Amino acid sequence: MSRNHSRFSRVRVLIFDLDGTLIDSKLDLALSVNAVLEQAGRAPLPHETIYSYVGNGAPLLVRRALGEGATDAEVEAGVEHFLTYYREHMLDNTVTYPGVRDGLALLEGQAMAVLTNKPTLFSREIIERLGLARYFRFIYGGNSFPGKKPDPMGVQILLRDLGANSEEAMMVGDSDVDVRTARNAGIWACGVSYGLGVEGLRVHPPDIMLASLDELPAHLDGRGG
Repeated sequence: MSRNHSRFSRVRVLIFDLDGTLIDSKLDLALSVNAVLEQAGRAPLPHETIYSYVGNGAPLLVRRALGEGATDAEVEAGVEHFLTYYREHMLDNTVTYPGVRDGLALLEGQAMAVLTNKPTLFSREIIERLGLARYFRFIYGGNSFPGKKPDPMGVQILLRDLGANSEEAMMVGDSDVDVRTARNAGIWACGVSYGLGVEGLRVHPPDIMLASLDELPAHLDGRGG
């Protein structure tokens, strides 16, 4: 029996991050942030800078973009504009990453869910409009629970709802937020190298790292390298 098989053979619940893991949404997020900065009379930020702010939810994304001197009122107004603008433009450029559709099709026998810090309404709409909804039993967003990732609450509720224990679940994500969520919940962590948070994964390494989501089934059945 291979080492991978002995480690992951019990996994039957897969919990996916959204941005940077299933969908390449970074351009639409960056354009929405710069729309907020334009309305606030501020200079736009380089897209790469904005990408580094993604992963902790819209309020923190906007606060980081506005900078340390921003007041709570400015951040609140910025978040409101961001959500309005993003809702209208969130699928202008957003697509699934290569390998995602094939990977989900291969994993269809598993119980799968999405746990993201993006607002739930937006997350569900994006997943539905990209034709991915049939794969997921649950879609939870950053406003589904009192605490966002890396708070383990979302994972704990999914384990309860899916009747699974921690050894039977794996979090799949592109950033240290996802790995820390998995660690806090006591489940396996799988990282993807193509997303937005690869630097964070060097500091918080997952149990396995994938270059494409279609590699995951082999790790679950023991054939992964």
